[in-house]
Amino acid sequence: MKRDSVWENVYRIVRQIPPGKVMTYGQIALYFDNLSPQAVGWAMRFCPEGVPWHRVVNASGGCSTERLPHFPPGLQQALLEREGIKFRANGTLDLQLYRWRYSENH
Repeated sequence: MKRDSVWENVYRIVRQIPPGKVMTYGQIALYFDNLSPQAVGWAMRFCPEGVPWHRVVNASGGCSTERLPHFPPGLQQALLEREGIKFRANGTLDLQLYRWRYSENH
């Protein structure tokens, strides 16, 4: 499968994450053969307009975009907070509370 078609399938899943919920890079990667959490991260870096990239977080419930120079500091967290997600003092969210479980039946 070509990278573009794999990434489009990643975007299809991410588009279904409801406001106020998140998935992790690793959680999304589990739906694909031979796709790493890092590859999901690359897909998120290049996602088309309309894909709620901000709803994908790292395995600790943190915002990995903070390490990227072309993202304004705090943008991902601010977008998630607008959707009602609360962050802890250490900058992570509670995955037990906010994790969304994708179902192929959506």
